[in-house]
Amino acid sequence: MTAPHNPSFTSFNGFQCIASGSLLAAALAARDALAQGTAGPVLIFDDATGRTLDVDTRGSDVDVAKRLSAAFPDEAPAAPAAEATTEDDAQGRPRGRGRPRLGVVPREVTLLPRHWEWLASQPGGASVALRKLVEEARRAASGKDAIRKAHERAYHFMSAISGDLAGFEEATRALFANDRGRFEALIETWPGDVRRHAIRLAFGNA
Repeated sequence: MTAPHNPSFTSFNGFQCIASGSLLAAALAARDALAQGTAGPVLIFDDATGRTLDVDTRGSDVDVAKRLSAAFPDEAPAAPAAEATTEDDAQGRPRGRGRPRLGVVPREVTLLPRHWEWLASQPGGASVALRKLVEEARRAASGKDAIRKAHERAYHFMSAISGDLAGFEEATRALFANDRGRFEALIETWPGDVRRHAIRLAFGNA
């Protein structure tokens, strides 16, 4: 399964897709549709979540861009991550010898004695062993998590735009059962742009 490219946003005028790409592109397309007096509704979706965004599209392209930068700072290019520093680094003095800081966060962990004994016997000690176990669990669950998130974003999109269309309830059940064939069959009669976007969000392509 391939998730939508992020960040990615899509605007709809009724059941018609009018833009897909950056947040600014989606917002300007929505503004232009509203200016033409469309019956709408005109909606802007965050493709990462399938949820609608409340965007102020008034004014010029520059006005909209400035407003988006202020309202959605996370969509601006990320600044390079700074290295973790000690108090000596902040004052311009060289850091002494020793292990580099890894950004680790100390937390209390409660385990049975036999668990501590096993961890202590592992190469690198308890902390290293725990980190390895967590990373292995994350990798094992990553596939299921990706499927769940895809289903959720498709559901949010469908609820906002196609809740009144024929087969919505059955399509939702097929979606969460991960039954792509039945899902596509149930939404076959939906407007083309809505159908294709729902499949893309749910399964990665249309």
